[in-house]
Amino acid sequence: MNWLIYHIASGQAFFGGVALIIIAAFASTYSTAIAKRVTVMGFLIGAIAVTISSTAIPYWYYGIASVITIAWLTSGYVKKWRRWAPFAVMGAWVIAAAIESPYHIMPSLAPASSRSITVIGDSVTAGMGSGDKTVRWPTLLAKQHRLEVQDISYPGETVASALSRAKSQQITSPLVILEIGGNDLLGDTTSAQFSRDLDALLTYVDAPGRQVIMFELPLPPFNHEYGRIQRSLASRHNVKLVPKRVLLSILAANESTIDTIHLSQAGHDRMAACVWELIRSVFPAKETAAAPIPNEERSRIRPICLLGDSAGNVSGRLFADGENGFRT
Repeated sequence: MNWLIYHIASGQAFFGGVALIIIAAFASTYSTAIAKRVTVMGFLIGAIAVTISSTAIPYWYYGIASVITIAWLTSGYVKKWRRWAPFAVMGAWVIAAAIESPYHIMPSLAPASSRSITVIGDSVTAGMGSGDKTVRWPTLLAKQHRLEVQDISYPGETVASALSRAKSQQITSPLVILEIGGNDLLGDTTSAQFSRDLDALLTYVDAPGRQVIMFELPLPPFNHEYGRIQRSLASRHNVKLVPKRVLLSILAANESTIDTIHLSQAGHDRMAACVWELIRSVFPAKETAAAPIPNEERSRIRPICLLGDSAGNVSGRLFADGENGFRT
């Protein structure tokens, strides 16, 4: 996957754009030729990065930040604004970054009463149908970590069809994992319909004593609303969101996909490893310490999943080794 596409769809472009706008505002407090060029270029690139990042902060705050930014841009014509406008812009966009930051932190989960999970997903989980011979990541989770996995995933699934399929089966697991919504986003489901369908699905899977985690959708430019719906409904139903960079990091890894979306065997291996890193705190009873990796083997081991917060603090790093499997 192209690094620029990853940077945009993962939401990292938003933080880069905010940083450039702040630099531009600070540079505008100086009158040198270099400072003026930094102001113009920093603002233009920063504004474009923020816009195409499809970052789903509230509309009302985008409105406040935009008004303050316009006041700064016009302060050259209004003398009484010149002194405070740059600092107001810096403050407004720092707050915007602070609003967005929690959605880039990994969720924490509590221990569960049984070693069982339910997975509801589309073809990223289910594969590409009967001709797909890969061992899918829910199966890998079950085998590698002695879990009972109820896999309710199907190729081409939308949120609406996933709800219908889930209703045909009894869900008793203390943990439900949702990897769903990509076909709605890329298909013809309107944002209003997506909202109604996702609300119904989350209402159905929510139950006392059950934890639900949902992969946040990596968003193409100008698709803020789908992300905003996911976040709003996740908050309403107490669903934990997995930052969109996690799924995207798997899709972007070398040889992880067949066609940039559907997982190869390497992709399913990586997905299983990343999901386990997410949910391992739920099943602590049979955890064992990881064996140390001999120095001579380290050169043959490649990183496959990086989990951390938006500041770069790593909460888990997983590696794959063709001979020795997965290690933490």
